[in-house]
Amino acid sequence: MANTEDGNVEAPGEDMSNRTELAKLAKLTGLSPGRLNGSGPIAVIDIGSNSVRLVVYERLSRSATPLFNEKELCGLARGIEASGKLDPEAIASALASIRRFKAITTQLAVKELHVLATAAPRDASNGPEFVKAVEAITGVPINMLSGAEEARLTALGIISGINDPNGIAGDLGGGSLEVIDVRGPMIGIGETFPIGGLRLEEGSQKSIKKAEKIVAEALAKSAVLPGGAGRPFYAIGGTWRSLARLHMRQKGYPLHVMHEYAINADEASDFCRMVTRRDIDSLDSIEVVSRNRRPLLAYGAVVLDQVIKVMRPSKIVLSALGVREGLLYDLLPAAEKARDPLIVACEELAWLRARSPAHAAELPAWSEMAFVAIGLDETVEEARLRHAACLLADIGWRAHPEYRGEQSLNLISNAAFIGVDHPGRAYLALANFYRHEGLIDEALSPHIRELASTRTMERARALGATLRVGHLISAGMPDTIGRTRLEQRGKALALILPEDMAPLAGSRVERRLGQLAKLAGLEPAIVIEG
Repeated sequence: MANTEDGNVEAPGEDMSNRTELAKLAKLTGLSPGRLNGSGPIAVIDIGSNSVRLVVYERLSRSATPLFNEKELCGLARGIEASGKLDPEAIASALASIRRFKAITTQLAVKELHVLATAAPRDASNGPEFVKAVEAITGVPINMLSGAEEARLTALGIISGINDPNGIAGDLGGGSLEVIDVRGPMIGIGETFPIGGLRLEEGSQKSIKKAEKIVAEALAKSAVLPGGAGRPFYAIGGTWRSLARLHMRQKGYPLHVMHEYAINADEASDFCRMVTRRDIDSLDSIEVVSRNRRPLLAYGAVVLDQVIKVMRPSKIVLSALGVREGLLYDLLPAAEKARDPLIVACEELAWLRARSPAHAAELPAWSEMAFVAIGLDETVEEARLRHAACLLADIGWRAHPEYRGEQSLNLISNAAFIGVDHPGRAYLALANFYRHEGLIDEALSPHIRELASTRTMERARALGATLRVGHLISAGMPDTIGRTRLEQRGKALALILPEDMAPLAGSRVERRLGQLAKLAGLEPAIVIEG
């Protein structure tokens, strides 16, 4: 390598004259400050009965972040009911996709590649030949999942992505449906049924009535589903996500996040029946579902409706995490599995975007003190959400001051977080909106407020007001607010500063303290202690 005039090092044969200083640094050091490189990237190629997908994750983490995600609907299981074989055209399509995926993993410098295969290659007579071809392309052995192992990884995907789950998880693919009981970290019995969308379409000769009969007869034998009565059903799989996306659009739902989108069971059943009765292309807002997904939409609706009949769940909860994420979770050490994925994700975002991640880490304890001072109680879950919201309190600092509230709200409410439901997302987003905008609602979309209860709104406003005081004292830097206290003294909310911090007091601090105090019917007071 040669030294340039400005002292930088230039790679042999490379003209770096048009690169910015940051681009030069990134090229020469291999650093990507916008990424958490760590142990990654780690990739999974998931070969299903209908789709073949590559997901490359930033690194192996309790809150795994996709770096690259692509799928191809190859339809490997199409025709398998009649022939017992994988379709030759589908094989060619799948192998072409896998060649591309392998090239992508090389481009992304993937350190670890896993290849999974499920129902279609497992059951087909020409499955072994296909497996051999895939292994030749990828250079790694295929993990051919049995129905039981697929159900287990499905359960682990739910455990990894939903806080304290308690229900039945169901993963609908093109060839089969896997269901399994999940209670917290405990995995129960799993079952597999050959009623995936492609198989159902072919086995019923495209008759919805026949499909309903096939599914009803299959699920009548389930020992797992009846045990889920009154508990959530966690729905996994592309067809069910498409159904939920259609439901979202028809309802005018304010968020665009699929993970933990919840539908009351009766409402879900009515929606499924409407989908099966109508011509798919005539459905309102059907444009949100890709044309490749539409042919199996009604069959997914049939299966979900029958699941609801047999199980009688409280609600349907969509999960964006399944077998792939279950595999990654299975690879984690026990200590990492025990971490809270929402807190991990918020810590990572603070590290990447806050002025001081160390300051963000000080805010949870300081805000807890503030809530005690104003007499605002919390459940364990509310305290957990407050902790997460504090970590996110400074991620919008690079935006123009007039738009920080709006941008923070949009970023947080639609972020790829796991371990949080949609009302919880609303709390995180609203708290940070108020932190930037003040306790005003004029600029706030009424739709996001629909997700939050009165109690949630009260606590989001209180946290926003608390963060406004804290950031004005600290300027977003660490080792400051930890030396201050908030206490209720008589009818006053007192902000207590040590003597050497007295210059930080001022009229703006007093006004913001007054906004916080007003929430508890108190007067503000700034106290200097020697």
